[in-house]
Amino acid sequence: MEKNILELTLLLMYLTSWEEEPNPFEDRFKQCWKGYSFDAINELTDKGYLFPSKYKNKSVTLTKEGEKLAKDLIEKYLK
Repeated sequence: MEKNILELTLLLMYLTSWEEEPNPFEDRFKQCWKGYSFDAINELTDKGYLFPSKYKNKSVTLTKEGEKLAKDLIEKYLK
């Protein structure tokens, strides 16, 4: 998939995410709805920017690496 599409998808996921309560594995984590291309979601998961979904959740969780890249993409695309 085209790099710009993946970057912009991750950026939109980050911008529309919400913070969930702490769990035993993380201090906090951001989730967003799966309203994006499943090909993009799968590729972002393969690259380590999203946690793999174990269930048929309607949301996905960003990894720390995904959050960091999304913050860098804000500088690239929005400033």
